[in-house]
Amino acid sequence: MKTESIERAYAYAKERFAAIGVDTDAAIAKMNEIHLSLHCWQADDVQGFENSGSLSGGIQATGNYPGKARNIDELRADIAMVKSLLPGSHRLNLHEIYGDFGGEKVDRNEVEPRHFESWMQWAQENGMKLDFNSTSFSHPKSGSLSLSNPDKGIRDFWIEHTKRCRAVAEEMGKRQGDPCIMNLWIHDGSKDITVNRLLYRSLLKDSLDEIFAQKYDNMKDCLESKVFGIGLESYTVGSCDFYTAYAAQTGKIVTLDTGHFHPTESVADKVSSLLLFVPELMLHVSRPVRWDSDHVTIMNDDTLDLCREIVRCNAIDRVHIGLDYFDASINRIGAYIIGSRATLKCVLLALLEPIESLRKYEDQDMGFERLAMLEELKSMPWGAVWDMYCLQNGVPVGEEYIKDIERYEAEITSKRN
Repeated sequence: MKTESIERAYAYAKERFAAIGVDTDAAIAKMNEIHLSLHCWQADDVQGFENSGSLSGGIQATGNYPGKARNIDELRADIAMVKSLLPGSHRLNLHEIYGDFGGEKVDRNEVEPRHFESWMQWAQENGMKLDFNSTSFSHPKSGSLSLSNPDKGIRDFWIEHTKRCRAVAEEMGKRQGDPCIMNLWIHDGSKDITVNRLLYRSLLKDSLDEIFAQKYDNMKDCLESKVFGIGLESYTVGSCDFYTAYAAQTGKIVTLDTGHFHPTESVADKVSSLLLFVPELMLHVSRPVRWDSDHVTIMNDDTLDLCREIVRCNAIDRVHIGLDYFDASINRIGAYIIGSRATLKCVLLALLEPIESLRKYEDQDMGFERLAMLEELKSMPWGAVWDMYCLQNGVPVGEEYIKDIERYEAEITSKRN
């Protein structure tokens, strides 16, 4: 798309939005402060570098599209490609199983910051900051229960694993001069009827208390709930109620994964409630179909409502936006770009709301005017603002990125099989 056409369309859009009290230049400037946390596991279907075989513990990637990353160099190349096609600057979110183990057999309770030294160097060289996750699934000791396991030996194994992951995150945060956000999600639950729910939750609370006894200055902890996991459908130890209460009591961050709730629940509606009781929120944005199927994020009402609620709560500085889907049925780099751009578009749309006018209408009980403005916003020329945001960041505008991904597939990923 020619620069002149983009600039001409933006000038018109800028005028239209100014008429309703919205500064598009300010919105673009704010977008440059948004840093998505890109999930490394989209590039290789959550395999990691332990060579542990198939996924287990409530995790499943579907599809067998050719060209997935098979090693650390290919994964980094894919991430770099994704980075080159996204406007703005973004972070990289690593699971523990993505350490640079160099062929060494390192069990989960033995991981150290040195196993991520090359990642920290790579991130610095590529202008990306790191986030982190402990990994409780796909391991001989995973079973149905990890941190809530009545077997003290297994429970202690996962406690030690999580402690060591926090130490890794602390070193990452120290090295990058910005806190590393470490997410804790465990699959713990039961396939069928459970009669001892309190026991498992008591054990999980004790495990968390022990894990968090060590205080750090360069990392932040967040806790992620789930409705159920595959094969663990009847009971989840780390439920939304459990982690919300724990986080509120201890000052931890709550992670909201958009696929981890009942299909009729509004994740957006949880934002304003939680922000009154916890310091910050972490988002894992995906697209559930029926249930938590981790489809590629698109610009749908769920994602739009979530981003709008963040902006309406004046909470951009308190909400970290990460992605969490793993679609192996289509081009994996394409999936990255579609989901990342869709999320960024939703944030931009939220920033283009005339929020002061809408609040004034609401305060004065002007329901017609409020609804009318919300409806008219749907046809405002926001796409021209998005194009200018991309142009200013030197990345493909519109559908131009499709050819770049096709070229990368022809030259790189298609030769991996």
